Amino acid sequence: MEILEIEVTCPDEESARDIAKACLRAHLIACANLLPKVESLFCWQGQIDSESEVLLRMKARASHFERVAECIRHHHPYSLPAIIALPVSMHGPGVAEWVASETKGAQVSE
Repeated sequence: MEILEIEVTCPDEESARDIAKACLRAHLIACANLLPKVESLFCWQGQIDSESEVLLRMKARASHFERVAECIRHHHPYSLPAIIALPVSMHGPGVAEWVASETKGAQVSE
């Protein structure tokens, strides 16, 4: 089973936490990490801008990526959240099995 780390920046901890909880309730992810106070620099509408954001990182089955992305878009306050998925190599026995166990009852997002 392939595991992904799915990342998206959020404007604040509350929105990141809401997205993580929605994905957890639907069993789409096994866990989430909120990394506050990330400085993001980006081009938007022809200008260079910067914001203080929260990076939300979640571990999920690769087969659930589209449903996780749908859940993120549904709960995210940005009109165009940048949702990124990276393949993960897990070290040690048990971690991939734990992700599989926690996401076996995946449901469609709320």
